[in-house]
Amino acid sequence: MQDPEALGSLTHEGAAGARPDEEGAFIAPEPARVASASQHVLKSGDTFIVNDSLGDITGVDDGLFVNDTRMLSSLRLTFGGRAPSLLSGSVSSDNTAFTAHLTNRPLPLLGGASTPEGVIHVERLRVLSGTAMTEAIELTNYGTSDAVVPLSVSFASDFRDMFEVRGLKREQRGTVEPPRVEDGCVRLGYIGLDRMARRVRIAFSPSPKKLLADRADYSVELPAQTCVSVYLSVSVEVEPIAQAVLAPAGASAGASVPAAGVATHRPATPVGRAAVRTALVDAHLAMRERRRASARVRSSNPLFNDWINRSLADLNLLTTELPTGPYPYAGIPWFSTPFGRDAVITSLQTLWLQPALARGVLRFLAAHQAQENSAFRDAAVGKIMHEMRRGEMAATNEVPFALYYGGVDTTPLFVVLAGAYAVRTGDLALIDELWPALERAIGWVAGVCERNPLGLLDYRRESEGGLANQGWKDSHDSVFHADGRFPDGPIALVEVQAYASAAFETMAQFAAQRGLAGEAARYSADAAKIRACVETQYWMPESGFYGIALDGHGELCRVLASNAGHLLAFGLPDPERGNAVAAMLESALFHTGWGVRTLAAGQARFNPMAYHNGSVWPHDNALVARGLARYGRRDSAVRLLQALFEAAVNFDMRLPELFCGFPRRRGEPPTAYPVACLPQAWAAGSPLMMLEACLGMTIDAAKREVRIEQPMLPEGIDWLEIGDLRVGGASVTLTFNRVGGKVVASASESDVRVVARL
Repeated sequence: MQDPEALGSLTHEGAAGARPDEEGAFIAPEPARVASASQHVLKSGDTFIVNDSLGDITGVDDGLFVNDTRMLSSLRLTFGGRAPSLLSGSVSSDNTAFTAHLTNRPLPLLGGASTPEGVIHVERLRVLSGTAMTEAIELTNYGTSDAVVPLSVSFASDFRDMFEVRGLKREQRGTVEPPRVEDGCVRLGYIGLDRMARRVRIAFSPSPKKLLADRADYSVELPAQTCVSVYLSVSVEVEPIAQAVLAPAGASAGASVPAAGVATHRPATPVGRAAVRTALVDAHLAMRERRRASARVRSSNPLFNDWINRSLADLNLLTTELPTGPYPYAGIPWFSTPFGRDAVITSLQTLWLQPALARGVLRFLAAHQAQENSAFRDAAVGKIMHEMRRGEMAATNEVPFALYYGGVDTTPLFVVLAGAYAVRTGDLALIDELWPALERAIGWVAGVCERNPLGLLDYRRESEGGLANQGWKDSHDSVFHADGRFPDGPIALVEVQAYASAAFETMAQFAAQRGLAGEAARYSADAAKIRACVETQYWMPESGFYGIALDGHGELCRVLASNAGHLLAFGLPDPERGNAVAAMLESALFHTGWGVRTLAAGQARFNPMAYHNGSVWPHDNALVARGLARYGRRDSAVRLLQALFEAAVNFDMRLPELFCGFPRRRGEPPTAYPVACLPQAWAAGSPLMMLEACLGMTIDAAKREVRIEQPMLPEGIDWLEIGDLRVGGASVTLTFNRVGGKVVASASESDVRVVARL
């Protein structure tokens, strides 16, 4: 995905996901803080909130967002004009609620007495439900004297598009409606250039002593040893608006227009104790249903269990129920929207445990497959989307990402996922449903390969607004020659050839099953041609490794990058070369002790702090681990899983999108990448793919069979159980135990056949 720190232009992932390249209370509040290094997130559908440990929103890179628009850019709780002292702030283990525990600083003389610090306990409980946020602020006086607490909640909305929040400058914005204070609530509004009205309603209970357009003031009388609660709700409305009420031509950004009659307001979101409880119950039930869709994983190691449970909870948080089924959004805050590549890889990571996710992803991507050519969107008939955005700038074509197709690898990976899903589930009815989309997808792949002189799958962006690089490393500087210069296009990335070959093999199998012998033979020949070309064009005998890419002149970029590890994951190299690649990836040039870097140390442009040129990406490591196991190096896959597990311990059991690639040193934790998404879907799914590789598991639903080959467990785990694993309409529970220096698999009584080879 694209580096959110590279601000200024749109030439990187996600930016498409684009990360572009590049208050007063009774006493005036102290200045707002800068963004906290510790951020906490909640998500519900297309709504998410990012706040600091106090529960505040600072207006830097946090806020309450709905469909890529920041609907709340500031939310601060103060007492006597000062922020409270932090005791703790956290999100519940199932990601349903945020809770902050706070205490007062010394309060001024009010009502005849002052209150010393550390006497008032404040608990903020926050829940998202739909497009509404509900919050309870509970104050408890543990002192021996009555207290009067001057409490203020200040708030604001800048209605900025996500791309603006990330640093992109706009020549023109829509119109801000004048704030309205009425019926005990505050209404804020914005009329976008996309002719959408975006409105926020902020309500309180009980009614504040003073309610202003940007602040609610209370004077809370709090007798000793008693508790008092204040409630607030923030509800959002987004709806089309008639042309007649748009700002006149030439109106300046931020100009105000009368709000009366602009739109009808939906029923107000309730505010109070019952509303918080209802939202909390709804959130818990939704997460419980998502957990039930997955097999259970537990082991003898409590920390490992915490890691797996946190990963599954993060996947559940990021998964949104769409009409086509569940879909994992890529990551918060920058990519909380459908991405193609991320969702496909996340589905491959979780397929063995919860295949329903892959079904939802396949159906959504098929429904949004490109039907026409568009240079602006890098679209061509048959391509699978890279990213979808619903914000104002996408709707007005200020950025091309409303529905953007600038990814060279998503289309073959879509086909590969369909094949893996069919084997895992036996659901050939879905393959029948998807068949036209699969044929269009492989048709696009074949068409690009036919135009390439060597028959490879390459890319070149079609417009200046799109992504310059269109593989998973899509930052502007991620592909280069050994001397550091950037290649001319079109560019054929090495790992993309493995995806394309696997896609052709998948279609050959599908065609054979459908009695299409001619097509099956043609697809098999296409796969073989790509494999042979990779071996002749990308192999570097002096390095025992594959180069990262071929440029438009057929010159190899002789760079040692982790991309070659993906070849192993899809079984492209012969055993000898595959093991040579594996040995290099295990060396200190790549392996930091916390995981494998994206780029070997010593290469041109190597930088352990760079987004793609030396950092450690968990999903990249998961694919490497899969490849290591596939080439008979399961012990190496186990060591890689162990390294990522130990890194996760230092990241509060939640692997970020990426972290810096500095070598591991005794007594020092891994170094965080400052603006990485957290949580992020394919980072959360990584331990699951790595565990599958270590256990040597393959599942064939048609045969109702689970095959286990030479399973291994990480150090510190004596037993591991996979419970309620569904296979072809039946289920089985598998247990792996260390016995006499080996790991032995056993299974519960079931209609599922388990074949184990130690």
